[in-house]
Formats: sequence, structure tokens, C-alpha cells
Amino acid sequence: MNASTTHDVVTDVPESLVVLTSDVELLQTLRAVAADHDISTVSAEADLAQHLLSDHAGVAVLDTAAVTTPIGQLCDRLKNQFPDLVLVVAGRVEDQALLASQITRGIVYRFLHKPVSEQRVRLFVTAAWRRHGVEHEEVLAATATNLRKPTWATPKSPQKNMLWIGGGIGALLIIVAGVLLFSGGDEKAPAETVVSSVAAPARTTDAELEGLLVRADDAFKRGALTTPAGDNAAELYRLALQRNADEPRAKQGLERVLDRILTSAEQALLQDKIDDAARFVDTARSISPDHVRVAFLTAQIGKERERALLTQARNAAARGNVEQAIAVLDRASIAGSSANVVQQARSDIAQQDVENRVQDFLRRANDRLRAGALVEPAQNNARFFIESARAIAPNQSNVRQAQRQLADRIVAQARAAINAGNAEEADRWIAVAGDSGVAQSDITALTRDVQRVKIAARADAMARLSQSFNQRLAQGRLVEPANDSAKFFLAELAQAEANHPSTQLARQALGGRILEEARGAISRQDYAAARRWMSEAREIGVDEAGTAALERDIVAAQNTNVRRADEVLSASQLMLTRYVKPTYPAFAQERGTGGWVDVVFTVRADGTTTDVSVTGAEPAGIFEQAAMAAVRRWRYEPVRRDGRAVEQRARVRISFSVED
Repeated sequence: MNASTTHDVVTDVPESLVVLTSDVELLQTLRAVAADHDISTVSAEADLAQHLLSDHAGVAVLDTAAVTTPIGQLCDRLKNQFPDLVLVVAGRVEDQALLASQITRGIVYRFLHKPVSEQRVRLFVTAAWRRHGVEHEEVLAATATNLRKPTWATPKSPQKNMLWIGGGIGALLIIVAGVLLFSGGDEKAPAETVVSSVAAPARTTDAELEGLLVRADDAFKRGALTTPAGDNAAELYRLALQRNADEPRAKQGLERVLDRILTSAEQALLQDKIDDAARFVDTARSISPDHVRVAFLTAQIGKERERALLTQARNAAARGNVEQAIAVLDRASIAGSSANVVQQARSDIAQQDVENRVQDFLRRANDRLRAGALVEPAQNNARFFIESARAIAPNQSNVRQAQRQLADRIVAQARAAINAGNAEEADRWIAVAGDSGVAQSDITALTRDVQRVKIAARADAMARLSQSFNQRLAQGRLVEPANDSAKFFLAELAQAEANHPSTQLARQALGGRILEEARGAISRQDYAAARRWMSEAREIGVDEAGTAALERDIVAAQNTNVRRADEVLSASQLMLTRYVKPTYPAFAQERGTGGWVDVVFTVRADGTTTDVSVTGAEPAGIFEQAAMAAVRRWRYEPVRRDGRAVEQRARVRISFSVED
């Protein structure tokens, strides 16, 4: 049982997004894209600091139009006062030049040009919250030294002590096995004394795995994420996982590689470097094809390409160059199609007028609607074809009708996901709705309903974890196996919601059981096991008073044991007044298994027995519980010294034989 120390930092109050602005459009856009966070609005700079404190801000958006202090000075002051606050500034192009120093030094995380687009705001807010998580962990790490709990470790010992430790661990294993095999009391005669021990297996280290991890960490530090071949972080972490699929350091390392690559993709996307972003995402996809951020950024890149093409077409149409607008849209709409389709489409361009072209776009949109391709794949979906028609004929009734039909389908998809309890899928459709002409009232209603689904899902998850915890607790699987024990499910509960009543009750229940195990080990004089249980109690957060009392009990019991060490008598020297034969375990009797158990115990001043423990058994794990149960029911004539009844330690060997 190896003890480890973990620290969970719990924030009782959720962090909010604080916005300093009087711009209604900016505020509405933020509310549409940041539904997962509380938004606190500040209209005057003088009230900003108070809101940052009282609203537990994680990200702040500062509108330069609402600032009276020079924006650079304000950002420096805020970052100095709130180190893990992530600042996003919104303003005009000329305002960005005033923040060159703050952007370079990382004081300002992003600059958002006004007027804002919903897509750009969503990317900025998502990236800002991710950055806040990193900065918050860095601030906590700087102050965590005094909060660390001491870890329990076995000191190096000479060979003599190693044998003693091995015996202690063996005795613990014997006792645990005996608990599983316990059955009641019967009668069997006492015999003589022998002590045995079982050596614990040694732990081994995989030198090749450690070497791969060292090389991978070094490559990561050097920035060699995916190149050169054979000496890059991604390849080395994957080799480590091939050697040990459960190695957490390799998994975490690969996740750090992906995070850095995908962050580069996000930055490229924010700078309108779409091709660079696509290359980064392709690299990340080659490492982890199913990574959720890969899928998200792939969709974002597709949307940005669609947006760029549509903007190009609208600009051409606005200049009166309808042919150029049609050509741009035609090239985009047939991307990825077969050569025959491309050739046919190109030959049709010269023969169709604007009206026919609109009808062609709407026909394609209708085909994609029937196929369920509402917004994907990029440049070949219903929304793209409808927006293509709007670019050259924005006022046609059939175009507006097609857009309403698309909006209804998107709302229906989001509603179906909500009804199915799939909050992640519903969020994806709600995000799509904002770019597809869905009414804001519908988006607000959908967002409210998906929040209910998330709350219900969290409640169900907590209930399942609590049930699993209670089952393991009832089975006596307190800390082992590591990934299927009461301790494991307590950690899962804490990670899901540390302050939930179910989590608190589980911690109390497991703490009580662990303290019971520790006291049982004390009664068996297995003080090493008692200290290991005490370490487990501290690790799960048992209050200091409970562990301090346990420490005192261990010390007192050890001192008592030392005093009695030279006073252990053979039970044959005492007068037995009541004998109970041990119960022969049925499965051992059926197999014809025999053996013996060495037991030590204390005869109290009233002749009853206590402090019963096993010092040896052959075979181990079969007869110990039966022997101890019988001895506890024996009675002796009290031992007298100087005319007074006193306690006396005694030893006995109890034999088990099928012939008896």
C-alpha cells in the first residue's frame, strides 16, 4: 500500500466573465457565445475593480470606448492586482497600437477588433478561458509549498530490518485473506508455537520506459514536437505508451504536445492564417484523430473558408460583377466533386443567368437538407448553398424561405439532442444556430434547456459514482485495487464536484472505515499496517484530530507491547477453565487440507482473553480466523502476582487435521 499526496483546490463560487462596456452589440454577442459562464457587466471604469473581486472574475473584456485611463496603464495595473485574470481588449485598429507592449509581454491576451463577429468572439472567449486555466494553475503552484502533505515512504533498512518488514507485509496479507475466509467457532486442542513470515515481492523499474520519457520531455522542452523523425516528443511519448499503455506521464506528455499544436492552430486562425491553422490541425489529427479540439478546429477552419469565399462573392456582387461572384461560388461549391461534375458545372456557368443560378444553389441546398448535411462538410452543405444564393439575391422570397427552413431544421436537431440527453451535441447545434439565421429567442430557449440537461447529467453521474463507491465500501475494497476501490470512486466524486453532499458523505464513510482498519491492525500489533492505514486516512482528507488520536494509540500500543514482550508464556502453563474447539473451514475439510496457526493473546485479570493475534500459519490464509475466534471464547484461571490478579500474555499453536 503506497501512500501518495494529492491536493485538490476547490472554488466554491464559479468564476465569471466581467465586461467593461456600454456597447450593446458587443454585450449581446458575448452573451450568445459564453453561455457557460456568468457575465457581469460594468458600465464605468471606477466600478471595475470591485466587480473583479466580488464576481470572482476569470476573464475580463475591456472596451476601449468605456475606458478613461490610458488603456495600457489600466491593463498593467489589473494584471498586477489579479495575476491569473486573462484580459481581452476590444477596440478600433488604432487602439491596438497603444497596447503593443502589453500584447508582447502577455499582459493582454487578445485584441478584438470592432465591430465584432460572433465567430471571432467565440474563438477568443474559448481560448481565453483555456488560458485562464493554465495561469490559475501556475499561480496556485507558486503558493502550494506550505499546503503539501508529507508523503509516507518506507526508509532503507539493513537486511535484518528488511526481513521484519517483509514479515509485517506478509502478516497483513495473511490477515486480509483470513478476513475473506472467516467462519465461526468450534473446538480443537491447543498445541505448540512456531512463527513464519511471507516476504513481499519487490517492485521493478522499466529502464527503457524511463529513458523514453526522459527523451520525450527533453524534446518537448526543445520545441521538437513532431520533428525530427525518431527524436520528437510526440513519437517518443507514443513509444512509451506502446511499452506501457497505462503510463500517465506519457499520456500527459502527449496531451501537452497536442495542446501546444492546437493552440498554435487557434492563434493562426485568429490571425486569419487559415492555411497555417489547417496544417497545425492536420499535424494534431495525425497524433490523435478523435481529439475533440481537432474536430472543433476543423469545423472552425471550414467555416472561416466558407466565410472568406462568401465575403469575396458578396463584394464582387456589390461591385456589379455578378459573373465573378458566380464563378467564386461555383468553384467553392464543386470542390471535392468528381471531374465530370466539375466540368459540367463549369460549362453551365456561361449559360445561366442570376435567377437560374439562385435556383441551382437552392436545389443543391435542398438536396443537402434531405441528406441531413445541414452545415457540414465545408462548402458542400445546405447552409453554404443558401448563403451562396443570398450573396447574389438577398431579397428573393424563396431564398428567405430556404433560410427559415434551414433554421427550423437546426432548431429541430438541437431539440432532438436535448431530448436525448446529449448536451454536447446540443451545444454544437446551438453554436451553429447563431451563424444560420436562427432567432435569438430560440437560441436563448435552447441554451436554457441544454443547461437543464447538463445539470441532470451531472446529478446522474454523481448518483452512479456514489452507488459504485457504496458497493466497494460494502465489499471491503477500501483502497485496492487502485482503479476499482472505494478510494478510487471517492476521487472520481471529488473531481466531479468536491463540495457535493455525496462527496462529503463518501469521504466521511471511507475515513471511518480506514480508521477502523488501522485500529484493528493495532490490536493485532501490526503497527506498520496501522501506519499505512493512517497515511491513507490523511490522503483522503480525514480530519487531523482523528489521525492524531490514531497516532497516539499506535505509540501507546507499541509501548505496551514492549513491556509485555518478555512475559509471553506457553498456554500450557495456564489453567484453562473453558475451551471452545475451533471451527474447521468447510472448504479446507472437503479438500483434506490440514495445518496449524500460532496465536498470541492476553489473559485478562478476570480470565477472559483479548488482544488475540496470529504470529504464524501454515498454510497461510486458511485457518487464522477460525483459530482467533476460538481463542477469544476461551477462559482461564487468572494469573496472580503478589496476591493480585494481573494480565498475562500467552501463546499457543492450534493444529487442524482432517483425521481429528
